[in-house]
Amino acid sequence: MPSRSVFAIVGLVLFTVWITWRAKTIEAGFARNPSAHHPAHGTPAPAFRLPALDGRSVALADYRGRNVVITFWASWCGPCRMEMPILRAFYERTHKQDADFEILAISTDSAREDAATAATELKIPFLVLHDTDGKISDQYGVNAIPTLFVIDKRGFVSYSRVGLDMTMEIMLAQQLGIKNYSPTGTSGAGH
Repeated sequence: MPSRSVFAIVGLVLFTVWITWRAKTIEAGFARNPSAHHPAHGTPAPAFRLPALDGRSVALADYRGRNVVITFWASWCGPCRMEMPILRAFYERTHKQDADFEILAISTDSAREDAATAATELKIPFLVLHDTDGKISDQYGVNAIPTLFVIDKRGFVSYSRVGLDMTMEIMLAQQLGIKNYSPTGTSGAGH
């Protein structure tokens, strides 16, 4: 009977092969549109309609008059999996019934099931959309994940960032006009 260390090594090798394959797949997808760039701040956000994991069809236009935080992510992306709990905590602390913002997580996973499993594991409380063919990622010039955008109430891009930002909560509170926000929870989180 093989030892645990043999299983661990085989598992590590298989994971390495899989993650390399996933990275190459994403890289090839981004190569489809090498001139892609993020929409400039102050310009209209590209419109989209995507299927949500809960079965709804969701459009950016559904949120006109509200601020929208959009994060592009994938289940296999380590920094994305680190970002989601931060976004979840921020959302749970600040998103009340009368909130004037919404968060949309757009999965770039090739399989809907991968996004659904990760969304459940990460206990994501906001809508998770699935960009099945990468068209929306291309429209937003996403060439690395996580990539986050803030869309203002008029539908214009007011902020964008690539990569994990450990100060994201403070930035989001500023972008969304949430007063007295403290990531540690010591101050009120009212608007």
